[in-house]
Amino acid sequence: MAQPSSSAKSSGTTSRVEMVQDNDSDWDAKGEAEVSGREMRPGSARASLDRRLSPVEDLKQRLSMWGESGIRDYSDSEEGSEYELLLDPNLPDEFSPENKLTNPNRDSASFDNETQMKNPADLEDSPYPEVRAAVRNYDEDLPCNTIRAWVIGMSLIFLGASMNTLFSLRNPSIGLGALIAQIIAWPLGHGWAKVMPTKQYTTFGIKWSLNPGPFNIKEHAIIVVMASVSFSVAYATDIILAQVVFYKQDFGIPFQLLLTISTQSLGYGIAGMMRKFLVYPASMIWPGNLVSVTLMNAMYEKADNRDPTVLGGNMPRYRWFAIITLGSFVYYFIPGYLAQFLSSFAFITWLYPTSPVVNQLFGYSTGLSMLPITFDWTQISGFVGSPMIPPWHAIANTLIGVVFFFMFLTPILHYTGTWYAPFLPMSDSSTYDNTGSSYNVSRILTPDFTLNEEAYKNYSPLFISTTFAMSYGLSFAAIASLVVYTYLHHGQTIWRQYRNSTTEQPDIHMKLMRKYKEAPTWWYMSLFVIMLGLGFVTILAFPTNLTWWAFLLAVLISFGFSLPIGIIQAVTNNQIGLNVLTEFIFGYIQPGRPLALMIFKTFGYITMSQALSFVSDLKFGHYMKIPPRTMFMAQVVATTFSCFIQIVVLNFALGNIKNVCTPQQAEHFTCPGGRVFFSASVIWGLIGPARIFSPGQIYSGLFFFFGVGAIVPVIFYFGAKKWPKSPLKYLIAPVIFGGSGAIPPATPLNYLSWGIVGFFFQYFIRKRHFAWWSRLNFLTSSGLDLGLALSTLLIFFAFTLNNINPPSWWGNDIVTSTMDAQDTAIQVVLPEGQTFGPATW
Repeated sequence: MAQPSSSAKSSGTTSRVEMVQDNDSDWDAKGEAEVSGREMRPGSARASLDRRLSPVEDLKQRLSMWGESGIRDYSDSEEGSEYELLLDPNLPDEFSPENKLTNPNRDSASFDNETQMKNPADLEDSPYPEVRAAVRNYDEDLPCNTIRAWVIGMSLIFLGASMNTLFSLRNPSIGLGALIAQIIAWPLGHGWAKVMPTKQYTTFGIKWSLNPGPFNIKEHAIIVVMASVSFSVAYATDIILAQVVFYKQDFGIPFQLLLTISTQSLGYGIAGMMRKFLVYPASMIWPGNLVSVTLMNAMYEKADNRDPTVLGGNMPRYRWFAIITLGSFVYYFIPGYLAQFLSSFAFITWLYPTSPVVNQLFGYSTGLSMLPITFDWTQISGFVGSPMIPPWHAIANTLIGVVFFFMFLTPILHYTGTWYAPFLPMSDSSTYDNTGSSYNVSRILTPDFTLNEEAYKNYSPLFISTTFAMSYGLSFAAIASLVVYTYLHHGQTIWRQYRNSTTEQPDIHMKLMRKYKEAPTWWYMSLFVIMLGLGFVTILAFPTNLTWWAFLLAVLISFGFSLPIGIIQAVTNNQIGLNVLTEFIFGYIQPGRPLALMIFKTFGYITMSQALSFVSDLKFGHYMKIPPRTMFMAQVVATTFSCFIQIVVLNFALGNIKNVCTPQQAEHFTCPGGRVFFSASVIWGLIGPARIFSPGQIYSGLFFFFGVGAIVPVIFYFGAKKWPKSPLKYLIAPVIFGGSGAIPPATPLNYLSWGIVGFFFQYFIRKRHFAWWSRLNFLTSSGLDLGLALSTLLIFFAFTLNNINPPSWWGNDIVTSTMDAQDTAIQVVLPEGQTFGPATW
């Protein structure tokens, strides 16, 4: 699946470093899904002839000035991104501790010489150069468990969780990541320090103050952790949407809260047990955290060098951020409300609104968007995330998958009649019967919401659109390719670091953390037991059709896979998802139970995913020297608080948005995630994979994608070894197969426009105007996201809730008048009473 990197853990800041020109003989063909494998040569570092800095020192010296612009000409810097280097756990030999160019006695994350001389820890640093480049090797005694941090953190949780829950119902969806909280918290915290009284109070013997002094980096880190665990919309909300909206089954608010809280928090127990293996060892690097740590450290560097030679380079960074946010806020009223044709500029479908083929090929909603034109940031970033964050090569690999599988292979399959395609749409996330109508699940459901096999045989097999079928095939290939790719590129490293995780000596960061009281394991285990109990109540006190042993099996799957997948993620920054695996397992062992499948998949997949997310945050706190007990409190409180917020907002939206979750909803609150979740529950849960994918069934050919996914990484790997100068060295099979996983409900319009903007900023601007890119690129991205979210929120509360429709004129009416927008672009529409498909099923 496409995993846009929109959170603070996957984004950050990048500064300049001069890279050597392409030299194939020096290329290390180890690529990452989100990193660059390009090597740096020490000779390329900017240094005087008599005192040459090491590459790590030079890299971090530039990173220390967040957004600092230089006076150097970076037009020749093709891949000079420390953002990519920091995410690469396999940096070249020039960065090894043994290399004489690297000075391990220097804290490469800090450039306060007085502080360094005063700190004895300066004599010791991490054995891993990328960690030395990002993380300070000393600790400062700063308050972090403060009233200020909690108030700002909880306020941002309310804002982020409510907005993301509301926007998750929208197509395209909009998301606020923890990076937004990281940026917003800076002025809020410093403003608080200026205006609030400094008087101290004593309550139950505990001294506290509304203003304990200057806003500091540890308070800021706590706020980011709160945002990280609470901003993402709970997976369980899609279960609720599918159940309430599509299955017309509502167990009430208590069930929704129990389900959401238990699925979101069960992973804490696993995270606590995995600390010894995934947090404490220095070898468990968690590369995604390094950029966030670098950004956090850079935000508190005292110097703020400006560069008047670049656009916006002579103003404070937050003024630029405010201008971009305001501009994005005002502009979105045009494509989002006043002139909606600008959002999806599929002008060919306007000329031929009743042509099925034209609408299939050029449509923006249910077509392939062969001419991807949009003037709406929602379309560009809504499904995939901001294109200004991932490195260009990751964007390029994703585009290869989109172009080949969806722009080239999908039309061939569709127009050759594969999977009875002439009777079905080209691209949507709905399910259909053998008359071409929406699949009526009520006809095959028993009163207790299980499969009525006799009714199923008398009704119809299930059909899906061509892109939907292709997406399942690609998900099979992505799973296989990621396993093979990880083994080929990182197998030895993962095994070595697994062995080291229990035997290696503590590094400087572990030693520094020993001054704080550890959060006892029994805290985590107690929370695990409580959440396990809530899970049992959820599945047994309500008619979910999920047996107790199946629930325990789901938890066991999450627990069993957490360590190996956690090691892979800690080393490579890639997480292998278990969603398809859990659907496979339950679909075969207990078919015919759609709600049970959704719950099983959530406990079997999200519990592991949440556990590793919590572990990643614990490593972030480890790097930032946050007391473990404060981390535990911040994570648990933020997660629980966000669950209540999400359930309240979700029910408010379902009860107050007219025509919510229908394709005709005027403001695009069509519930794309819930619709896909519902379709998956029908495919894997109600009907079951044996009746859809097994040999002899309609979509049995998709199983071949498992073999394709396993073979292609091997071809790329050995091909790059044999021809080291060929483009094969840039290809990353898991990204090619899995990068386009949001189609459907996303369309190629979202990906192609995302890729075009990504090429402009992540390749062209970075290559030609590196000084601007390194200073303002990430702030620009965050400003566009925040302005869009605020504008959408205003439109929702000011117009949608008051039943004020957009103005009716050609620019708005034309968008909904095509077959593409109405999801009727089908080549063959059967007369009443006729069917297509197999005679028996």
